[in-house]
Amino acid sequence: MLERRIAIYPGTFDPITYGHVDLAQRAARLFDEVIVAVAGDSGKNTLFPLSQRTELAEAALVQSGGRIRVAPFDGLLVSFARRCGATALVRGLRAVSDFEHEIQLAAINRRLDHELETVFLSPAEDLGFVSSSIVRELARLGGDISDFVPPAVVDALDTIYRR
Repeated sequence: MLERRIAIYPGTFDPITYGHVDLAQRAARLFDEVIVAVAGDSGKNTLFPLSQRTELAEAALVQSGGRIRVAPFDGLLVSFARRCGATALVRGLRAVSDFEHEIQLAAINRRLDHELETVFLSPAEDLGFVSSSIVRELARLGGDISDFVPPAVVDALDTIYRR
């Protein structure tokens, strides 16, 4: 019997974008299960609390089938991956500028757990420029973000910025 291949797709998802959804769905074609791991203790100042980021990710991925689930986590990613029985981490590379940071993280994670592989996926061509920080800035300035994030995220950002 083959062992289930479980991957972790970690991030702050502050907020989740269609780029994140695209990567999670494509990762689900490669693995038996993808856990979208919403980081609570990332060192970043987040706009949304962990519980809301988790809820928004669940809403965005609800129609993705049973191969994707969302889970919040705190602490070391490698420890979370071990608890979940994951053998891979999925990371997105939008541009060359992402590569240096991501390759460093992959090396550290491999050093901490030599059995945990990192798989890099590039986003769909029409989503490669989308990031959570750009979406937050557009929303703050009153721009239309509906092409970049699911409706629940549009509503959540509209609530924050009172539109």
